[in-house]
Order: sequence, then C-alpha cells, then structure tokens
Amino acid sequence: MTKAKKVLKSLFLPAAIFAIWYLTSNAGILNTYIIPPPQEIFETAAVLIKKGTLAKHVASSLYRVFFGFLLAFILAFPTAVLIGIIRPLEDYLILIIEFVRHVPPIACIPMLILWLGIGESSKIAVIILAAFFPIFLNTLNGVINCDYRLLEVGDVFGFSVKDKFFKIILPSAIPYVTVGMRLGLGYSWRALIGAELIAASSGIGYMIMDAEQLSRPDIIIVGIITIGMLGYVIDLLFFSLTAKLSSWNKEGAKSWQELE
Repeated sequence: MTKAKKVLKSLFLPAAIFAIWYLTSNAGILNTYIIPPPQEIFETAAVLIKKGTLAKHVASSLYRVFFGFLLAFILAFPTAVLIGIIRPLEDYLILIIEFVRHVPPIACIPMLILWLGIGESSKIAVIILAAFFPIFLNTLNGVINCDYRLLEVGDVFGFSVKDKFFKIILPSAIPYVTVGMRLGLGYSWRALIGAELIAASSGIGYMIMDAEQLSRPDIIIVGIITIGMLGYVIDLLFFSLTAKLSSWNKEGAKSWQELE
C-alpha cells in the first residue's frame, strides 16, 4: 500500500464526521448554540489567528509542555538507569514510586499551589508528574532487558562499566527510551488543561476554560482542535526522529551480533 493511499484512508473518517456535522448543523438537527456549525468554527479560528490570540496561547502552552517534559526526562532517565544498574535500590524505592505513580497529577494541584504558588512552577510541576513515569518505566525496562549475552561479549573485550553502559546497555535501551519519551509527550499534552487551571492567564487550557465561562463553544472547539493538531504534529515529528534512532540501533545490534 502506497503512502498516499494510507493518507487517504486515514482522512476518510474525519471527512465523514465533518460532512455529518456540516449537514446536520445546516438541517437544524443539531443545536447550533451547543455545537456550532463548521463554518462558524472556521470563522472563529480565523479571528483568533488574525488577532494573534491563538498564537499567544499556543506559545504559552508549548513552553509549559516542552519545559515540563524536559525536566521530567532529566529526572526520570538517570533515576531509571541508576535503579536498572543497581538493582538492590529498587527494593528501597519501589513503594514510594508506585504510590506516587498511582496519584493523578490533577489531585496534587491544591498541594502544589501551597508549595510553589500560582506561578509557572506549579503548572510545570503538574506536567512533570504526568510525563515522569512513562519515561521512567520504559527506560527501566530497557536497561533491565539488555541482552546478557552482549554484556558477556563486553567482558570478553575487557569493557569497563562505563564502556558497557555507553556501548551496550544504552544502545539496546534506546527503543524503550524513545517509546517512553513519546508517551511522556502525550501525557504532557493531556495534563495541559489541569496545569493551566492553576490561575493561568494564557495557554490553550486557559482559553478553553475562559470560553466555557463566556459560553463560547466555538472557541472551546477551536482550542480542542488546536491541542489535537499540535499533539499529532509533534508526535509525528518525534516518531520520525525515533525511527532514525531505531535504525541506528539496529545497525549497532547487527555489528554486535557479528562480534559475537
């Protein structure tokens, strides 16, 4: 199947939903106050883009998502590597890790406000909590599931602990790490609304909540579509990057198999 055919097939359902939405709105079947017709959504989006309102909110949200995601990676990756290499540490940390993992980030919002205030720190903390565990758990699995035969080959070549990590463990864990990062980005977007509930004055989540108070469903739908489209584009770009890393990892694994 060619790439063009795949794209056309993926567009079939959205086009059908749009057609049903358009026809039912114009036929008076849908309540246009609750679900505005597509043309009204396009007009609202055009106004928000022209005024720069949408760009302002998108910029604020992207900053929070990427900064929170970066901090989550900085915290999660080395922690997972440390526990994966020094396995006895897991016995000491597993209880607190599992406890925090099962607490929804939104449930922590009141406490985060008390600790960090209503500035950017508390908003970014919500995103960190959302993105941390997908990165941590996948990285940990990647380190733990490293092929022991490759480590034995490293012993034969006299590799130090550092060499084993950078030349064997890390390359074999890259697919796991990239999956965790991809999931972490998705969770960051999901946590965006919760993060921007904290006394925000900008961001897509704030725009949606403000539109709800003003009874502007058209702006709400524009915000939801914007989050979905941005998330899809970012995920697509990240997938392209991880595909290149995966191909590099396969070449590395092939060379190790030849050595073995």
